[in-house]
Amino acid sequence: MRLTTVFISVNRALLVLLVLMVGLLLHSTVLRASTRPKLSDHWKSLGSAARVPAARVPAARVPAARVSEADNVVPVVICASEERIGATMAVINSIYSNTDASVFFYIVTLREAVKLTRQYIVKTKLKGIKYKILEFNPMVLKGKVKPDSSRPELLHPLNFVRFYLPLLNINHKRVIYLDDDVIVQGDIKDLFNVKLKPGHAAAFSTDCDLPSTHEMVRSIGMQTTYMGFLDYRKEEVRDLGIDPRECSFNPGVFVADVSEWKKQKITKQLEKWMEENFRHNIYSSAMAGGVATPPMLIVFHDKYTTLDPLWHVRHMGWSPDARYSESFLQEACLLHWNGPFKPWHYPAVHLDLWERWFIPDPSRRFSLARPESDS
Repeated sequence: MRLTTVFISVNRALLVLLVLMVGLLLHSTVLRASTRPKLSDHWKSLGSAARVPAARVPAARVPAARVSEADNVVPVVICASEERIGATMAVINSIYSNTDASVFFYIVTLREAVKLTRQYIVKTKLKGIKYKILEFNPMVLKGKVKPDSSRPELLHPLNFVRFYLPLLNINHKRVIYLDDDVIVQGDIKDLFNVKLKPGHAAAFSTDCDLPSTHEMVRSIGMQTTYMGFLDYRKEEVRDLGIDPRECSFNPGVFVADVSEWKKQKITKQLEKWMEENFRHNIYSSAMAGGVATPPMLIVFHDKYTTLDPLWHVRHMGWSPDARYSESFLQEACLLHWNGPFKPWHYPAVHLDLWERWFIPDPSRRFSLARPESDS
């Protein structure tokens, strides 16, 4: 009887030990299976890396060669209106021709010009650029902009695209914004790599920088202070506490930190001042004209990094005969024909510097205005 009891106890102990060993083996097998990469997961990873722009793919998932390429991408936002499409393509050509960086162009346009924009690219030497065409919905401007300018073209919906950078389908944390009346003579990656000060969402060129620019300003009577853009007779403007003699800046060329822009709700702030002007005309009647610059001046007052002045040589479109020296223009990295005298029209100054980058419109809708030859 005793022997039987001992035998039963031993069997139970062996059974328990056997169960434990089996359990350990199963656990080990499951653990190895869960940590081993699945073939299907590998293909999902490669697929997302192929579809999603590099800036949004975790570095660990991107092959080494593509990481360095992603680091070298320069995203540029530029608008393409139907009536000025040739100007946009000249900007793109000047950038593309003067850098070895991988530039990605976000081309923003209205619905009616999407097809024209695409045709201009694919049927010309620009067919090799990397780009995405984005359609801007002008309805976002309802109740924010009203016709009140001596230059109606300044009220074009695309003039306000710069206010809405975070709402565009952009996959980069930092971008360059350029107006369509510029030409880039330098390497665009030098502009892109400007170091923004902590807490700054953008870098602009101040209107009080180069002696050569001062001479141009004096000759054409261009405004370079806040007094030229805001109506200081209005209480809303005086309450800002901005000295009217402070230097203004030009928002036609800037580098933006999109993450910081979102964090500070810059778009909401800009819309607030647009709506304020819609109700109270706090800057529409200002002598500088236009309604896209003043909100930027208010929101970014004393909160922006200053660009190298050679990266924004401007005022070239304010007079049909006031010119910069040729030696100065050769040093300039970016030229801006802001003002009514555009280089695709006539008269205008320094036409040769713009026209060398012009690509004829394959649809022949956009053409240059030039004086007829005497011959």
